[in-house]
Amino acid sequence: MDKTNEVLTRGVSQILPSKTGLAALMKGKRLTLYQGFDPSMASLHLGNFVGLMKLRAFQKLGHKIIFLVGDFTGMIGDPTDKKATRRALTRDEVLSNSKNWKKQVSSIISFDGENPAEMVFNSKWSDKLTFKDLIGITSNFTVQQMIERDMFQDRLKSGKPIHLHEFLYPVAQAIDCVELGVDLEVGGSDQIFNMLAGRTLMKALKNREKYVLATKLLVDDEGAKIGKTTGNALFLDSTPNDFYGGIMSFPDEVIFLSFELLTELPLGGLEEKIRANPLTEKKHLAFEVVKLLWGEASAKSSQENFEKTFQNKEIPVNVTSVKIHSQSLPLLDLVFSSRKIDSRSEVKRLISQNAVEIDGRVVTNPTAEITIPKEGINVKIGKKVFFRVSSK
Repeated sequence: MDKTNEVLTRGVSQILPSKTGLAALMKGKRLTLYQGFDPSMASLHLGNFVGLMKLRAFQKLGHKIIFLVGDFTGMIGDPTDKKATRRALTRDEVLSNSKNWKKQVSSIISFDGENPAEMVFNSKWSDKLTFKDLIGITSNFTVQQMIERDMFQDRLKSGKPIHLHEFLYPVAQAIDCVELGVDLEVGGSDQIFNMLAGRTLMKALKNREKYVLATKLLVDDEGAKIGKTTGNALFLDSTPNDFYGGIMSFPDEVIFLSFELLTELPLGGLEEKIRANPLTEKKHLAFEVVKLLWGEASAKSSQENFEKTFQNKEIPVNVTSVKIHSQSLPLLDLVFSSRKIDSRSEVKRLISQNAVEIDGRVVTNPTAEITIPKEGINVKIGKKVFFRVSSK
């Protein structure tokens, strides 16, 4: 498989309007492409890593890549797949959330050298738009286009509100690609509607084609996002040990897909290897991902730590430490403060299933007040998540 075909095939869900058209364009010119990342939280996560790997592949082929920080769109909040309106963020919040992002992604995409990536903030142009500008831009879209989205239909059926600003999110994203003048936008397959809005606007305002490349989502057989909703949220500002252990908690069914999306390794013969020994291949996967993010030495150390901790049933050597200001917290707040689990409802579920231990003792009451001494306490969630909490 030639390199152009590989970048347009590996981990790709869909290319619009056509893969053949984009392949021909790539052979005739140096593309400018981008992916946007909204700073709704202080760290990028495993789902973002999928897009970063696709940007990396295009950069290696010599194309110009743009890492767009949605400090404007992040204040609106992407309604995609959301059953309720997201809380609006302030400019200070989104800027604070994204302040370390360049450092987090620098091991995946390069911001220097002969073909440096560019980091851009979309407030640069969106802050300057007037109401008159917005009226003109939105005249290229219809209410029917916006309201047909599944999550809006679900809200209508359940009597939940749809706020007007949520209709404007795909419009704001569309403005980004026009301002950047790109040939291609990359995003997850759940972003196709938003990316096609940019294609519509590019055609209307500049009479240009803008291609859309949608990557596959890292989900299990039931459609749950891996590494985010499984109790092991994997953030790029975590530790190599945590990331390695989090990948080892993946279900076997997603090992091949994870290799496809999160590594650059050849995939030939991999399915047979996984069927023969899924544990070995999952360790190989975890090693390769940690190596990409933190280097080979960290990958080796993380593997040794995992093997000693989990395969030999020993207590972790390098357990994550969490420091908090309070000397006591309800169990639910204590577990949630670790950022190991990304929703309070998931914490409640784990507690109810007797999956949370404090210093070796199972605690089943989410409101139980847990004393946090300065020397710290050990918290265990399920079989593979450990951390130590101490008070400041």
